[in-house]
Amino acid sequence: IYWEDEMGLRSDHTAGRSYAPRGRTPTLRINGNRFGCNMISALSNRGRLYFSVFRGSFTTKVFLAFLRRLIRQVARMIFLILDGHPVHRARAVAAWLERHADRIRVFRMPAYSPELNPDEYLNQDVKSNADGGRRARDAKEMMSNVRGYLRSTQRQPELVSRYFHAEPVRYAADL
Repeated sequence: IYWEDEMGLRSDHTAGRSYAPRGRTPTLRINGNRFGCNMISALSNRGRLYFSVFRGSFTTKVFLAFLRRLIRQVARMIFLILDGHPVHRARAVAAWLERHADRIRVFRMPAYSPELNPDEYLNQDVKSNADGGRRARDAKEMMSNVRGYLRSTQRQPELVSRYFHAEPVRYAADL
């Protein structure tokens, strides 16, 4: 069973701690350029993680490419849990899923319930830690940082499994 989610990252995202003398507002030096990237991921309670980092919008084409890669990489039947994103409900996606029903089966999460999706914990981890404490200078560097962080996480199944330890998603730890 895999939980899927998508997320956008931006250069002006504030994460971590800062310092300033008492009475002064903390400030961060940035280059002023705004840029970003997006990622899509699927993870399992057994520590498996699959992801894709891309530029541009999350579209049906991007999602179908991710699904094609997912069924190539996972040898067994895939049970995929999706949220209510419009791309997930697109006709082209429904048709593709119907053609590949022998390899992948989809279940929908209740509407407006991101707290039930363990993949949201991965998203927060990436937003907080993928930059390694340094701000990226451009979108290419940001994508490289995110890919590197996700590859490192992918090699640590025990870390991926920990996303299922939070109280709201503990239900999914034993599925």
